[in-house]
Amino acid sequence: MRFLCFLCILIINFGDFSHGFFKVSRVREQPEQIHLSLGRNSTEMVVTWTTFDKIKGPTVEYGVKKFNQSIEGKSTKFVDGGSEKRSMYIHRAVMTNLQPGQTYVYRVGSESGWSPIFWFTAVKDGSDWSPRLAVYGDLGNDNARTLPRLQKDAQNGQFDAILHVGDFAYDLNSDNARIGDDFMRQIEPIAAYVPYQTSVGNHEQAYNFSNYVNRFSMVDSSTGQINNHFYSYNLGPAHIISFSTEFYFFLEYGRSQMYTQYDWLEKDLIEANKPENRAVRPWIITLGHRPMYCNTKDTDECRYRDNVIRKGIPVFHVLGLEDLFYKYGVDLEIWAHEHLYERLWPIYDEQVYNGSLSEPYTNPGAPVHVTTGSAGCREGIDPFVINPANWSAVRISDYGFSQITIHNKTHLTFEQLSAEKDHQVVDHFTIIKAKHGPYIKKTV
Repeated sequence: MRFLCFLCILIINFGDFSHGFFKVSRVREQPEQIHLSLGRNSTEMVVTWTTFDKIKGPTVEYGVKKFNQSIEGKSTKFVDGGSEKRSMYIHRAVMTNLQPGQTYVYRVGSESGWSPIFWFTAVKDGSDWSPRLAVYGDLGNDNARTLPRLQKDAQNGQFDAILHVGDFAYDLNSDNARIGDDFMRQIEPIAAYVPYQTSVGNHEQAYNFSNYVNRFSMVDSSTGQINNHFYSYNLGPAHIISFSTEFYFFLEYGRSQMYTQYDWLEKDLIEANKPENRAVRPWIITLGHRPMYCNTKDTDECRYRDNVIRKGIPVFHVLGLEDLFYKYGVDLEIWAHEHLYERLWPIYDEQVYNGSLSEPYTNPGAPVHVTTGSAGCREGIDPFVINPANWSAVRISDYGFSQITIHNKTHLTFEQLSAEKDHQVVDHFTIIKAKHGPYIKKTV
């Protein structure tokens, strides 16, 4: 009798244990960390998500008001380089046949479990519309001051895309990539609703940038291939280029990538400058993490005239980006890395090329640089030097993020919102260009 009772207890306990075991297993197959990114054109949207166990048939279901289309995606096993060698599965699917400007509902998953229902608006077609973008860099898990406002605005349809200019989570690989998981969950309320376009930063460098490379899905519109380090895409009247400044610093991962990227950049800029292309999309905007110029009170390379981003490899002065961007008429260069906001006068080779004394950003004679790296992270805000250079127009030392509105082919407005001042606009300027194209060197 005692034996039978003992056996009953074992069976009951095993049942509880097995129920818990299978419950955990199902959770590991549940989709999470869902985020969108732009496809090759306005008829596509890429969705990326994570599970911690392998699943069969990762799928996105989507449609206008109801799920009437489904696409099976592809899965990749990612093993973090940390001591635990934690593994996860990254799933990607491309929603196709989208109607530009139409709002869709979608969910991702498989027979093992589905995500909540999200929605997004397909990017409008052509160049005759006005994209509105949120732009920032250096957003971490801790002290993410701008995150609540970004979540609200993204879900209210305030942005057509989010541009994150490097440095995520602090860091994606920390605690055997658990910090990366937490960060991707944090941005889901933004990135599941609006395409989240990224650039790589120095904080992503661990294990040859493996967490960054595996977690995001940046599509180069000209090839349709994913390349998270450098890629370009068209949005309204703008051609937007994202590239890696980190190739110049982490040489232990190879030197050839600097040359590969530089060649790609020049070819992309040549293509964008063809008369038939520049006439349709005259604005050329670049995004890279480490700035060419800064007035930060530290020893960062942007403080120095011959920094490698501007001038290229020391002594030989090859692969420098300032001459390249000037030659091909880049209009706006956006940076981060410095935890602050700084706007420059139109500048080339440390010389100011304002359009005029009264209207410096009307028909400027050089690119306009903005550093926006104060979204919020554990490292806090960086201080400025006491005596800034004469090419620095505006300096703001508080948390915030930027907004860009590309009104049309001639007008682009840039705003900085302060998280410490209830997201009031603390800087505002408009670039006006009657003609876009390569700059003509002139005597100042």
